[in-house]
Amino acid sequence: MLVALLGVAMLLPMLVDLLAGQGHWLVFLESALITCLAGGLISLSCANGVREGLTLQQTFLLTTGVWLALPVFGALPFIIGDTELRVVDAFFEAMSGLTTTGSTVISGLDELPKGILLWRGILQWLGGIGIIVVAMVFLPELRVGGMQIFRSEGFDTFGKILPRAQQIAGQISMIYVVLTVVCGLAYTVLGMGVFDAVVHAMTTIATGGFANYDASFGAFSGPTEYVASVFMILAALPFVRYVQLLNGSVQPLWKDSQIRAFLGVLFALVLMASFVLYFVFPRHPEQAFREALFNLTSIISGTGYASADYMAWGGFMVTVFFFVGLIGGCAGSTACSIKIFRYQLLIASIRTQLMRIRSPNGVFVPRYDGRPVGPDVLSSVISFFVLFIVSMGVLSWALALTGLDFITSVSGAATALANIGPGLGAEIGPSGNFAGLNDTAKWLLCAAMLIGRLELLVVYAILTVRFWRA
Repeated sequence: MLVALLGVAMLLPMLVDLLAGQGHWLVFLESALITCLAGGLISLSCANGVREGLTLQQTFLLTTGVWLALPVFGALPFIIGDTELRVVDAFFEAMSGLTTTGSTVISGLDELPKGILLWRGILQWLGGIGIIVVAMVFLPELRVGGMQIFRSEGFDTFGKILPRAQQIAGQISMIYVVLTVVCGLAYTVLGMGVFDAVVHAMTTIATGGFANYDASFGAFSGPTEYVASVFMILAALPFVRYVQLLNGSVQPLWKDSQIRAFLGVLFALVLMASFVLYFVFPRHPEQAFREALFNLTSIISGTGYASADYMAWGGFMVTVFFFVGLIGGCAGSTACSIKIFRYQLLIASIRTQLMRIRSPNGVFVPRYDGRPVGPDVLSSVISFFVLFIVSMGVLSWALALTGLDFITSVSGAATALANIGPGLGAEIGPSGNFAGLNDTAKWLLCAAMLIGRLELLVVYAILTVRFWRA
């Protein structure tokens, strides 16, 4: 059904190209027919299975299968359209879009048909809403990476996961649409063209980072960067808090320790970067603050926009950007990477261990948001950290074997696993793209984007023999 809905979504860029008088609309019509028929017919043939519900193994397969199937069909307009991308490049672009990574292999964005640009925005917008539902409904039930700590947010038992998912998805979708519309209107008021405002609103709220220009968000400057920063921050906060706010409960939003930690870390980073840009580089104070706020917000939220080439900000700031990308936003948002709450749990666990060493006879329990944290949650979080670091190391090594240099290999692995977008260096940094990488490296990065977006363990679980024997 999701594949069929993706085909229906292709009609929007088709209409844009048709109204613009461009023959490219036939590409989307053909792609839509193929996608709707494939998804619709398979959906009808499997309709009886819906009544039986989902087992644990089927839920793992469904979650991974969705992010494998959709990029295959989402790549069709890139293959048969004006971009004429090869299969690996088209799949890379679609996977980057649906996982809201924002890495691109397309050059000359300024000259592309509007339909293709809109399609890139739609892919990220759909990927953003999809990952929120997965993070709020499926991952807590699957006990992935410590996400089970959020089961107390009102989710039903596993047996009722699908009806509950529909209810939650309806409320989230409304909030998601409202945020997108308001963001688009704000962009328009500040002078951005209607088409650019629509596409950039989609990719901002999805924290995806696909832009309509090779210069990324550098094509816009001034107040527009402040607006983008505000909405990137809003998109990086837990959407369950917006649902509670919509239902009349304001306190959870203000008292959420994850939100406070995220905003506190971001504020400290922006303040530090502003001082560096002002004192080390000759910049006006307002420009220094604006560039620091926009680019750090973009990286920590995993959006991947760039309004300046921060590779020219010196080795210290480049290192800061690398590690900032590994922080991420809040769980249950469109943001990606490791997530703030895992760092909070890790710090709580370390603090508890230190207290036990100092007072062996004392009873100390790690807490999160005032609640005691069980050993299963801490074990999941620590496993996630270990797997993330090991995965990044193995992927960096594999990319290096394909002929990439050290900086490109390490930053490419980090940006793909954390779904950030731009890497570091001249080739895949904020002023470049991924087009020049070899095919093997692109396939490896596609796999990394999928694994990282689904919190690693969802994909790794189905690769084990025990999973298939269960």
